[in-house]
Amino acid sequence: MLRFRSHSEHSLDLKGRLNIPARFRDVLREQYNSEELIVTHWEKCLRAYPVAEWEALEEKLLARGENQPDFGRFVRYVIAGVNECPVDKQGRILLPPTLRTGMGIEKDVAVVGMLRHFEIWDKNAWDEETRSTRQNFGDFREGLANLGIF
Repeated sequence: MLRFRSHSEHSLDLKGRLNIPARFRDVLREQYNSEELIVTHWEKCLRAYPVAEWEALEEKLLARGENQPDFGRFVRYVIAGVNECPVDKQGRILLPPTLRTGMGIEKDVAVVGMLRHFEIWDKNAWDEETRSTRQNFGDFREGLANLGIF
């Protein structure tokens, strides 16, 4: 099974287009039979989902989201940011200015695989996230042990 793995660094062009890594385009085509992504803002980055994965997320929100306290605010935030982004013939998507501005994305980005989706980070924010995670790596021991990984 193909997954979104690894990361790469890119620069947006003047129109705000992002060149999707070839290995991610392969996953999109071969695993999801699609040339379109759903992109929305998240906590510190943008998230890009194949349409099938996004629809599964929406179904979870519809089925279980109402039972979560104060969850309407989260749903409102995420759904309001949704943009359908077709991949063009050059393998790029257009990131709307509203999404870029909200995450402080100007030019240099990191594209980070997250198995079923991928994230688009401002390069400096990604560098800080990586530093912070490395410094606090011990915080993951219990969770990794529970998964049988550590």
